[in-house]
Amino acid sequence: MPNLDARLQAALHLIQAETHADIGSDHAHLPIRLAQLGRITRGVIVEVNSGPLEHARVNVARAGLTDRLEVRAGNGLAPLAPGEVQSASMTGMGAQTMLGILTRTPGRVPDALVLQPNDSPEPLRRWAQESSYHVAAEVLAPGFWRYPVLRLERQSGPDPAYAGLPGNAALRYGPLLLREGSGLLREQVAADIARLTPLAAPGRAAEHDLHVAQSAAVWLSGNRK
Repeated sequence: MPNLDARLQAALHLIQAETHADIGSDHAHLPIRLAQLGRITRGVIVEVNSGPLEHARVNVARAGLTDRLEVRAGNGLAPLAPGEVQSASMTGMGAQTMLGILTRTPGRVPDALVLQPNDSPEPLRRWAQESSYHVAAEVLAPGFWRYPVLRLERQSGPDPAYAGLPGNAALRYGPLLLREGSGLLREQVAADIARLTPLAAPGRAAEHDLHVAQSAAVWLSGNRK
């Protein structure tokens, strides 16, 4: 079985579906592990680059899963038929790259998404609010840096995860992560305050970012675990 690092393990535990697509899968370790553990019945692996595409095909064949995992060449969700999969995952990309994939083919976005961006997930949370997706689960995974992993599910109405939280801080750091108040998140907020304090000046973006981090710290200080 392929070994998964902490961020992919976090993604794995947020996926359970009959049909699932892993977009930009690279080595295909995540969908292979999902199939081996029975967390998915059928999977589609999508890769746009020829090298990783061939790598994924070789790994799926070696795992003996060619009857359950299909490898397709293509960009983002385009190789999927509308409604073909119940959920999809994207890991190891920038948030803006993920946003591009989600907005280029809106008719192919499934009802559940598991996203692990390599930078701030705030744009993805804003997209979710605007696109009728709720934050169903969030994990902050340790690694080279702190990796956020989100599960979004299509739901109507305002997302209850944000109720009672400082809005900008919840978008930046995650509503469920703020409620959990883990040591890892507290470290991230403290590090942001230390980094932004000498950069903040009236009118600069750093001033706004510092105020957001400070509001998160105030909320966390009143909700100690």
